Formats: sequence, C-alpha cells, structure tokens
Amino acid sequence: MDMQETVSIPNFFQNKKLFITGGSGFMGKVLIEKILRSCPDVSAIYVLLRPKKGKKLEERVKEITDVALFDNLRIQRPENLKKIVPVFGDVSKLNLGLSLESTKQLKENINIVYHAAASVRFDDSLKDAILMNTRGTREVVLLAKEMKHLEVLIHISTAYTNTNKQIIEEKLYPPHVDWREAIILAENIKSKETLDILTQKYMNDHPNTYVFTKNMAEHVISDLCDGQIPAIILRPSIVTSSMTEPIPGWIDNFNGPVGMLIACGKGIMRTIYGEPDFVLDYVCVDLVIKGLIVATWVKAVEKDSEEKLRLNVYNGSKYNQVKQSLKNQFDLGKIFSWKYPYNNIVWYPTWNITKYYPVFLIKVYLYHILPALLIDMVLKLTGKKTNAIETSKKNFYSKYGFIILHDS
Repeated sequence: MDMQETVSIPNFFQNKKLFITGGSGFMGKVLIEKILRSCPDVSAIYVLLRPKKGKKLEERVKEITDVALFDNLRIQRPENLKKIVPVFGDVSKLNLGLSLESTKQLKENINIVYHAAASVRFDDSLKDAILMNTRGTREVVLLAKEMKHLEVLIHISTAYTNTNKQIIEEKLYPPHVDWREAIILAENIKSKETLDILTQKYMNDHPNTYVFTKNMAEHVISDLCDGQIPAIILRPSIVTSSMTEPIPGWIDNFNGPVGMLIACGKGIMRTIYGEPDFVLDYVCVDLVIKGLIVATWVKAVEKDSEEKLRLNVYNGSKYNQVKQSLKNQFDLGKIFSWKYPYNNIVWYPTWNITKYYPVFLIKVYLYHILPALLIDMVLKLTGKKTNAIETSKKNFYSKYGFIILHDS
C-alpha cells in the first residue's frame, strides 16, 4: 500500500455510512463515540437495536448516548449525535429480524459493516448461543453480501476461540464441528434441555458455549467471505475499561474480571478457583477500537484486488507489553476495596485464590452456600425475595475457571 497516495482515516470515513450490530454493548458504544468524534464527516451510523416494549427508537438511542462516554462528543460535536440511525432488529432472528423497508435501506446505503453483537454469557444454553453467535453471524454476512456499496465487513471475535492451542496465530484452525450442522441442530431441536444434554460432548474441549459458538462464527466468516468480499476478523483478548479515550477508566458492565473484582469487593465472592501465578491478557477497549478502525481503513484502501478479498485475521493483545499475575491483580483489588469501599457490601472484602479444586469446593460450601442459605432464610422469614443462593450458583457456574486457570 502506497501511503503517499492514501487518504487519511478521517477523510476515508467522510460520507461513509456504517452499519453496526451490538451498538448498545460495551465495545459498540465506544466504537460509535470514537467514529463520531474522530471522523466527524461520517455520513451516518445505522445501529441495530432490539425492540423493547414501550420504547421508541429515539428512546433506545438515548439509552446508548446518555452516559459519560459521550460527554466529550456532546461538547465538541453535539450535532454528530443526530447521525445515529436506529434500526429495529435482532441478531438471533433470521434476516436479523429486519423489516423489508430496513433491509432495502441497508442494502442500498451501507459502506462498512461492524458485527459486534454477541451473547457473552458463558452459561448460555447451547441453542441460544448458536442462534445468536453463529447463525447471527451468518445472517449478517448474507445481508452484507447484498449491499451494493460494501467496502469492508469486520467481525469482532475473541482471542479465546481456540482454547486448545498454546500459541494462537493469526489464522483459522480446522473446526471441530461444521457450523452449518450446528445451526440446523439448534433450529430443529425445540427443547433447550434436550440440546443441553449433548452440550459437553458436542463442544469437545471448548470450555463454554460462548467460546464454542464464537469459534464457529469465525468459520462462517471464512467460508462465506474469503475471496468473495473484503472481510476482517479481529480477536481481542479480555477487553476492559478505557485507557485514555474518551475518558480514562470507562466501563459499563460487570463481565469478566471486573465483575469478579466487584463481587469480591462487596464480599459476595470470597474464594476463587484459579492459578495464582498465571498472567491474564487484558486490553483496554479504546486500544481495541483504534485497532479496529485502522484495520478497516487498511483493508478498504487496499488496491490489490486479490489481497483485498483475502480474509485478514488480527489478534488484539497487550500480553507482551503489560504482565501481571492473577494474584497481584486481586491483591491490588483487595487494597483498593479497603481504601475505597463499595456501598451495600455483604461481607468484609477478603478473598483467596486456590488452584486445588477439592479445596475450592470446601471453601464454596463454607463461604458461599452456608451463608447464602442463612441469608435466604432470614429474607423468607421477613417476607422478602430470596436470591442469595441463586447468586452463589451463578458465581459457581459462570465458568470463568478456564480463563483464570490458563496462562495467557
């Protein structure tokens, strides 16, 4: 690529129309804000939003933008907020649940597609995860391939799609299951319980339905895009709060390690199953989004037609730059939990990490189950809703274990 003949990134996005799935999610919001602020001449950003009972389109957009993340944009370029165009739909539905009018509008106008929507729940049923993460990706690709002015499709995956590999290269590995068969299975077995019986055997060595279905989604992109349309797969590692843009430390969810640290700080989680000396691979969301935008630009301005149609896979990681063990991270969390305590804590913020499963189970019963039973008993006697046992179950079955038992 001849850099002297290439337009700048803001100029490239000038008059472009984007379509984003997952725009109401963590990465989606940061992507929308960054483009509207740093590429101010973008024409429009169409955002796929699931309908909510009693909520108008404008109200759904307001839910996305009425957060501190957009404060700088409101000050610098308030008019750009009007460039967000909501589109009702649902990634888990066929044709993304779009109306005929919306489908036509997207096919005739969109230049760039960002597919960021996914269920990130580790304990999702296999059926729901396949329909959302795997079939949903297929539906996005099928729509994109009919867009008259498409320049590039970007699929946001995860660095953990190949958990059986010690070293993850920027390429696809042979699939364990054909994604087409998996979709047929999910569509035709009506009972979630029946499919759940097959889950462990069907997933082979994948630790949870999220990783399994995101792995298959990568092969959807490869099979339907490689050599056909310009496409990119981006695999970020554990995405956490922003480093600098647009504000330091911004995050809007309790997924992954952030949720665990908060649960520990509130005294809800008091024992953790993991390898204390292992290093987890975190990457700040603003760095991921910058990489995503640069990758979009590089692919779209590529002049070699063969190279342009070749699928690119990028791993997004800071492992070689920043390393800190799981124990160190939680020790720091403990220090800050005592120095800056949370509101409404249920126990003193004290916790420990163990790599021995039998010891972990004993501690779960002593520190989680028994106190939860007592709390629920008191709540029941006072006529209040009981949920302590349910919270303990979610902590136990969340399956973060794979990530914190494996060195990045």
